[in-house]
Amino acid sequence: MARILLVDDEPELRIITRMMLEKAGYEVVEASNGEEGLRILANFKPDLILLDVMMPGMGGWKVCEKIKADEKLKHIPVVMFTVRTSEEDIEHSRECGAEAHINKPFEKQELLATIERLLRKV
Repeated sequence: MARILLVDDEPELRIITRMMLEKAGYEVVEASNGEEGLRILANFKPDLILLDVMMPGMGGWKVCEKIKADEKLKHIPVVMFTVRTSEEDIEHSRECGAEAHINKPFEKQELLATIERLLRKV
């Protein structure tokens, strides 16, 4: 069973997304902000990270940069999961090292297909 770290400051969205991912067979651990996500990564090594961009404190792009700069973590695929949908935002996600950018509100099939595609590469 693949393990996913879901980092998002919106509790309702985390609940809905976690339930959907668990129903699809994934183990999900949640973090409510970037700092908590990084702390969790000290002990939990997920197969993939779903990371919101706009969160209080450290935003998702900064968290992604920290993950990709860490030799122990950089191999983990990161999916930016955000309402920031402009071409500039998508480019920023690429520049910070994210492997994918999913717009919120998201389509269940698009999210699951992206996760499956990235997990096949790991």
